[in-house]
Amino acid sequence: MAKTIRFNAFQMNSVGHQSPGLWTHARDRSHRYTDPAHWTELAQLLEAGLFDAVFLADVLGVYDVYRGSLDAALEHGVQVPLNDPLALVPIMAQATTHLGFGVTCALTYEHPYTFARRISTLDHLTGGRIGWNIVTGYLDSAARNLGLSQQLGHDERYDLADEYLDVVYKLWEKSWDDDAVVNDKARGIYADPARVHPINHAGRHYQVPGIHLCEPSPQRTPLLYQAGTSPRGTRFAARHAEATFVSGPSKTVVKRYADDLRAAVRQSGRDGDALLIYAQALVITGATEEEARAKHTSYLRHVNIEAALVLLSGWTGVDFSRYPLDATIDYIDSPAGRSALASFSQADPDRTWTVREAAEYIGLGGRGPVLVGDARQVADQLESWLDETGIDGFNLAFAVAHDSMADVVAHIVPELQRRGRYRTRYEEGSLRHKVFGQGPRLPADHAGRLVSIAPAADALAAA
Repeated sequence: MAKTIRFNAFQMNSVGHQSPGLWTHARDRSHRYTDPAHWTELAQLLEAGLFDAVFLADVLGVYDVYRGSLDAALEHGVQVPLNDPLALVPIMAQATTHLGFGVTCALTYEHPYTFARRISTLDHLTGGRIGWNIVTGYLDSAARNLGLSQQLGHDERYDLADEYLDVVYKLWEKSWDDDAVVNDKARGIYADPARVHPINHAGRHYQVPGIHLCEPSPQRTPLLYQAGTSPRGTRFAARHAEATFVSGPSKTVVKRYADDLRAAVRQSGRDGDALLIYAQALVITGATEEEARAKHTSYLRHVNIEAALVLLSGWTGVDFSRYPLDATIDYIDSPAGRSALASFSQADPDRTWTVREAAEYIGLGGRGPVLVGDARQVADQLESWLDETGIDGFNLAFAVAHDSMADVVAHIVPELQRRGRYRTRYEEGSLRHKVFGQGPRLPADHAGRLVSIAPAADALAAA
């Protein structure tokens, strides 16, 4: 039986996200990102399209690698100004019933004790529809503004992240028993102290002796997303992730990521096939192929090459202002640059990419494919990507807000439903129910369910 195709909507609480320069398009409404109605309209649109979730990206710094300055990022609206994604969740949840919310939060710069409370609060307020995209951060500008000279090394960030997850698992899963809240008005007892436990965590990075401040939320632990595909990131995903997000310009690249992730999950003792993998993509469609291709042509005219290079420089740590636009990967001798551009050469080993071509490629929808055509043509492409790579769905970027998502809902969703490749209704219950058909708790074999709380005396000895 053919696998059902799943959609998330890839968004950011900013004027510019993954299509640098497209905010200048006459039909784009991204400048309304400070208006609550902008987000409630999007949430209701996505729910009408039966999307799994709106996936909210975030960074805590600015893209200041290009020319060693943030001026170009400010001038072109490259993910700045940028508002807090978590603040959007109650607004959109109030306007919907089923849509999930995957929020990106960089654990490197927020203490797990306060973060656990914030997520539990959102899980309560959404009726169990919250997910967390676990990231460690990649911008040195964020580290500097939070009191560090630079961010921790790549693998060290993941070492810290493993302990961070242990702390929040203990708070979410172990601090309050299921029956701790008795709400006994006659006896005047709300919570039974014997059923609420301090976690007594004493580790290398964190000391958290007390209880979780929140009573258990519908899911306890949010649905866990993760996006790392480095060897260390893959090992982290194998232990923690329920769903992952990958991006690559070809089926070959995406299939390699998917195969590696599932193999790592199996090696960890979990079911690799249960991991959901979403690949980034941009869909440009319309009532006819001619209409879709006209939109694509129009969008290309608004791609800003310098803004795309600001993004690419921030992602890689390489200042691409130092290279001519016709320079090829072979002429870029920075190891970071070779690594960042490797996915382009892997997509077509016989092709040499120039800096301009890489900028033009990410100028529409980031590092994923751009699928253009009428509903039938795009559905064919989506099926091909899913069936040939082993992924489960797509994190759909947008070119123009909210037209890109509206076109998917109006044209692509009905076509996929006619083919039996897309859901026709939501499951009831939490986000985990809707995504996995079970829940609302983490699976019993997940690391978050297997953590244990040390007695206070043992915790003191370990410290």
